[in-house]
Amino acid sequence: MQVKGKIVPLMLILSYFLPHINKYKKTFYACFVGYGIAYVLGGIIKPLFYRDIINVITSVEENASVAKEIISLVITIGIIILVQNIIHRCTDYAMVYSQSKILRELNNYSFAKLQNHSYQFFVNNFQGSLVAKSRRFVRSFEALHDNMVFAFWQALLQLVGIFVVLFISAPVLGLFFALWSLFFIGLTVYLVQKKRKYDLEVAVADSKTTGGLADAITGALNIKAFASLAREKKIFADITDKEEKVRRFAWNFNNIIMIVHSVVWFILEAGGLYLVVKLWINSSVSGGTIVLAQTYFFTINGIMWNLRSAITSSMRAVSDASEMIEIFERTPDILDPAYPEPCRINEGEIVFDDATFAYGEDSPVVFKGFNLTVKPKEKVGLVGYSGVGKTTMTKLLLRFVELSSGKITIDGQNIANLRQNDLRSNIAYVPQDPILFHRSLGENIAYSKPEATHEEIVKAAVAAHAHEFISNFFRGYETLVGERGVKLSGGERQRIAIARAILADTPILILDEATSSLDSVSENLVQEALGNLMKNRTTIVIAHRLSTIQKMDRIVVLDSNGIIEEGSHHELLLKRGTYYNFWDHQSGGFIS
Repeated sequence: MQVKGKIVPLMLILSYFLPHINKYKKTFYACFVGYGIAYVLGGIIKPLFYRDIINVITSVEENASVAKEIISLVITIGIIILVQNIIHRCTDYAMVYSQSKILRELNNYSFAKLQNHSYQFFVNNFQGSLVAKSRRFVRSFEALHDNMVFAFWQALLQLVGIFVVLFISAPVLGLFFALWSLFFIGLTVYLVQKKRKYDLEVAVADSKTTGGLADAITGALNIKAFASLAREKKIFADITDKEEKVRRFAWNFNNIIMIVHSVVWFILEAGGLYLVVKLWINSSVSGGTIVLAQTYFFTINGIMWNLRSAITSSMRAVSDASEMIEIFERTPDILDPAYPEPCRINEGEIVFDDATFAYGEDSPVVFKGFNLTVKPKEKVGLVGYSGVGKTTMTKLLLRFVELSSGKITIDGQNIANLRQNDLRSNIAYVPQDPILFHRSLGENIAYSKPEATHEEIVKAAVAAHAHEFISNFFRGYETLVGERGVKLSGGERQRIAIARAILADTPILILDEATSSLDSVSENLVQEALGNLMKNRTTIVIAHRLSTIQKMDRIVVLDSNGIIEEGSHHELLLKRGTYYNFWDHQSGGFIS
């Protein structure tokens, strides 16, 4: 794993799997017991009876005299094969049960850990790349689990069993097998460990390719609208070209490993066969032992081939898990307090007290010593050119980002002392570009109140003037809206978001350009709905369309230095200052 350029021990990765394994430890460890018995029966004990058959056949001149003994050995082998298969097939069910359950747990865990990160984290990362990292993390456990059970465990049991039998039957041959196996495994681990950094580079390149693909798919409308397909194809080709180079290098390194293994395997097969034949010539072993040794040659060949593949696959799985664990290890930007206060938000008085904020150490300061009080039930409009911090104020209020210094209080409580969920459940938020889930219209409206009845959903939609266009769909409120709500127009998405806010029924309401995508007719209808929605609620409205905020109790005008004017619409016009200039020079109802 790579965190800030450093390789982190494998044990850190495994530590993220262990808690989920422990939830299903009975069936998890039953896999090792069941498959272990099957491996010993098939790989160790069964060849011993084949050896006995050969010894019996080669020790007599009359076949009929040993027929009963041979048949007895064949029946014993048949029983071993039957028992081995029964145990193996029963263990398969334990394997399927434990692995499928653990994969579900890891998916849920990964989802929760991702969602613990702040809004800014998702802004700064490709969504497609995050999805790819999460899926690879889960699949990495599947690969490691399969390798542990079917390769490493099998190899350990069969190799130990083979060494024991050979040391008893032919100590020299047993020592040769043991030394060769240790050398082979050590060489494999060394080479695969060298390959690990290349696997990590492949994983990183794969994430970039996935992110680039997702970005292009999300921006498909822009690509078509600006006739930029050729340019985008070149950008994506550059990404895939880099991925191809690191992938080819990693695969060629694997080819080098296979060449080395082929040479080492030749030494075992040729050297081992020569050694056992020489022992037979010297009458140190029987003819059956030659067959036994040859059987073990093939067994060890299969074990080592599987072991090499398993080690390579496991290291690749470790690299696949690494990027996600890097995210797990990262402390979220916004954390709940260790000892949160009980939420006492009721009236909705909002106070920005000497608030200072910048998006990063190298970024310019958005606010410095900013002060603003919004009284309970007061309706405040925020006006100013783009970039003066209007939307940032809403992000701070919702704790999507954290103040550098100062504090924000609601009803006297510092919001930093509250659980994020407690805070946000008291604020209804309608953003400038509402994002809807690929679910039904009814589910999207009810997202702010999952227990809402159909009648409540319809009532909220009627109030937001969304019911009419919803009713025009064949499936009505059961209509799926498409990914991010792409099947709806901008105005329709905003009316769904407004209906969601109406249904939330919170003491605080934030509207961030909530009517910017509406035509004049729809705006008049929604303005009426918003007027009813804002009654008895503390409301902050951000608007470039000045008609949206004419009826606010107070309008606050911002520039890069903070508040420069405040008052009602009528009062600010009489001052003939910045707001008056906005109003006088607005174009199509918007600040020009």
